[in-house]
Amino acid sequence: MARLYLIRHGKPSATWGGHDDDPGLDEMGQAQARAARDWLLSRPGNERPTLVVSSPLRRCRETAEPTAQALGVAVEIDPVVGEIPTPKALTGEERPAWLRNAFQGTWQAIDGDMDYDAWRTDIIASLAARGHTAVFSHYVAINAAVSRLLGVDEVLAFKPDHTSITVLETDGQTVQLIEKGAEATTGVL
Repeated sequence: MARLYLIRHGKPSATWGGHDDDPGLDEMGQAQARAARDWLLSRPGNERPTLVVSSPLRRCRETAEPTAQALGVAVEIDPVVGEIPTPKALTGEERPAWLRNAFQGTWQAIDGDMDYDAWRTDIIASLAARGHTAVFSHYVAINAAVSRLLGVDEVLAFKPDHTSITVLETDGQTVQLIEKGAEATTGVL
């Protein structure tokens, strides 16, 4: 079994629903990215990641970069582990209300123009195909994976904090949840 690490990005310079659609990390987020790198590199040899994967969004790429540099590898971009796809008809100003509503329910009940349960399946398939990998992703995408692995339909299976590290294992076909990462004590940030 190969060890996988599913890491939420560090604290961004702007929150979701703000004016910047793709913010990078603030100073605290940069420090969190370095701390995540240090934790990942402290894993025993057979549990240490050898590959780094990131969502295409800047806050994830910037969180992934210290780990990739320390490992001497390039960051692989995987859109599947990116943010939850927003319905095409929504404006940027409508997205926060849509997300808040989605957080209250189940994957099948999300109002949108796509199959969000299929998106969860795609995330798990992407993770299963990897070995010894650190995957830098987002609050909702991490919940998509964890809720699927726990066999629950609620959108919010837990509240991963910034740079929370969820530990998984894969045999190349299936994924198992080993340990959920640290939870946030406040709402989605």
